[in-house]
Amino acid sequence: MPCCPAIRGGVGRIGQFLEGVREIASNREFTTITGSYRGVKVMATSTGIGGASLGIAVEELRRIGVTTLIRIGSCGALQNDLRVGDLIIPSGAVRNEGTSDAYIARDYPALPDPLLLTGLLQTARRLGYPFQCGLVRSHDSFYTDREAAIDRYWAERGILASDMESAPLMVIGGLRKLRTASLLNVVVEAEGSLENGINQYVDGRDAAALGEEREIRLALETIFSLLQE
Repeated sequence: MPCCPAIRGGVGRIGQFLEGVREIASNREFTTITGSYRGVKVMATSTGIGGASLGIAVEELRRIGVTTLIRIGSCGALQNDLRVGDLIIPSGAVRNEGTSDAYIARDYPALPDPLLLTGLLQTARRLGYPFQCGLVRSHDSFYTDREAAIDRYWAERGILASDMESAPLMVIGGLRKLRTASLLNVVVEAEGSLENGINQYVDGRDAAALGEEREIRLALETIFSLLQE
């Protein structure tokens, strides 16, 4: 069964797109539902914040037979042409977090499954959603003393945005022979306020909410399309 990892509140919003929704588990930061999208059975689960809790979720989902995962997440833009609500489809991720290090040396790349990446790109074009495809950076903290300098460093090297989960998802997926991909909604612009952007996303306001609706639809439509092939 395909699964869409997300933040806890995002699971409920994914459920609004599904029929026959049923909660099958809820413990700490992990809440899991199942339902059907256009006749295809889908699972959505919250994974907490960051790579460590996501890694636990991915490993336990694998043990119950999940083989395809598209993360529905958020990010902070590093490039000035990205606006709140724009979608990013990562073609790979910089490994600036610790979870993937626990699995393998940083020589190993963080890359999405090619079939899922192609499916997301094709479906985004078909739906007419604005998006960019490129590299993102995954990290472990919003609040280090050098965040501004770190952001500038990676922005100058063409990295589109920062998140906390794409790299560990892709690395674990590659090592465990899972199909994984990440889909990100910009909630903070490059020159924007981190606190305001996150609050708007959590509260479901304005462009951030529209971006989340689009990424949910994009993930579900991609799953539906791939299962028809």
